[in-house]
Amino acid sequence: MFIPAEPIPTAFLLGVLGLLLLASVMLKPVLDRVGVPVALLFLGLGMVAGSDGFGWVAFDDFHLAFRLGHVALILILLDGGLNTPLRAVRRAIVPAGILATAGVALTAALTALGARALGLAWSEALLLGAVVSSTDAAAVFAVLRGSGLTLRPRVGSILEIESGLNDPMAVILTIAVTTALLTGSINGWALVWGVPLQLLIGAAAGIGLAWLARWTLGRFPLATAGLYPVLTLATGLVAFGLATVAQGSGFLAVYIAGIVLGNGPLPNRSGLVRVHDALAWLCQIGMFLMLGLLVLPSRLPAVAGVGLAIAVLLTLIARPLAVAACLLPLRLPRREVLYTGWVGLRGAVPIILATIPVLAELPGSRRVFDIVFFVVVINALVPGSTIGRLARRMNLHVDQTPTPRAVLEINALRPLDADLISFCIDPSLAVAGATLAQIAFPPGAAAVMLVRGDSLLPCRGDTRLNAGDHVYIFCPPADRPFIELLFGRPQQIEV
Repeated sequence: MFIPAEPIPTAFLLGVLGLLLLASVMLKPVLDRVGVPVALLFLGLGMVAGSDGFGWVAFDDFHLAFRLGHVALILILLDGGLNTPLRAVRRAIVPAGILATAGVALTAALTALGARALGLAWSEALLLGAVVSSTDAAAVFAVLRGSGLTLRPRVGSILEIESGLNDPMAVILTIAVTTALLTGSINGWALVWGVPLQLLIGAAAGIGLAWLARWTLGRFPLATAGLYPVLTLATGLVAFGLATVAQGSGFLAVYIAGIVLGNGPLPNRSGLVRVHDALAWLCQIGMFLMLGLLVLPSRLPAVAGVGLAIAVLLTLIARPLAVAACLLPLRLPRREVLYTGWVGLRGAVPIILATIPVLAELPGSRRVFDIVFFVVVINALVPGSTIGRLARRMNLHVDQTPTPRAVLEINALRPLDADLISFCIDPSLAVAGATLAQIAFPPGAAAVMLVRGDSLLPCRGDTRLNAGDHVYIFCPPADRPFIELLFGRPQQIEV
């Protein structure tokens, strides 16, 4: 078999990439404890392997990066939506919605003013403010969920819902500023009416297509479990395309489609969610790798000072002030407002948005792209490494129940009319210390497995529930409120 000669063999590059992926997985527990996204490792890899490094991958194709970035963001938002419970949306939709719209616009304005005060031209300052104005869903989910930190429900829901909803506003602002700088004028009324219209179209497209997918799954179940992630991925891609063609927000359509799908009866749910989680992780890593390849280290010293200053400005002034102004009418506790203002993590989204003015060939856009490098890195390191300690100091965390050593799940190709739920037996529960025979289960419910330390125990009538045990209850949806009344809040277990 003939293999053409290459300066650096593809097999070698793939091997190095595999070793780095393995190292990142092994180092993830350490990085999670300090709150540093593991994807930052790949930022360094991209810079080392790029044109200014060893020159293994001479990548400077912003057109391809823009397209790959869209695909990555679609997968990240779809995964975020699938993992967002509807109760969290109801709890946080008002404050999160305000932050995702007015908060993004105010953050962009404050950042632009600060950048102008630091010496940037108005064109560069406005672009930079728009590009870094939104928080990043992948970064927020990775740090909050991956660090083992459980925030109080309202705070955690606000941060996660905001990060999933605010990308459309940042995209609209970036495109509007880029267009205004190209044409020399801006239609303010078109922007005022266009923003809510784009959001409305995006929401309608996401809800409609997700309901259609749920109806299709209910009427025409698939014969192979591996096809269900394909169907959900196709739903997200079609939602993005349809909403965008209709002049709506494609990214909002994807996130809402994920929420509607994730809160419905999905066959093989645990396996499907695992596939999307893996895809989202790979996309986030890929975005940081691509940023590293596009950033030329030789250009960074020229913008290091202003880049660091803007990163500090965004973290300490622009984001906290915007959050405080937006949440003031809601009269939330001060500590929740302060914490929300601090946890404004940036990640893959600014990387994608920063390519838009570069593709438009705007003067100064490449300098803005280089500055985004500092904003992303500093923002990921400084707030990211402190959110756990700060949450505990401000008493905004909730003590987690220990996870069981064994996880029981049902993988079915059709939606079932019953649930398998895990509960941790708290000493305060009435069932603690009781035998299963003494508990009045509904006729359609039963305990099916007990996990006690490293032991799996059968559930018989004389089995006694001790504090700290994990019991799995099988019950139909109609009996779930009564089961939760007996056993408390169900455990959320990542499998």
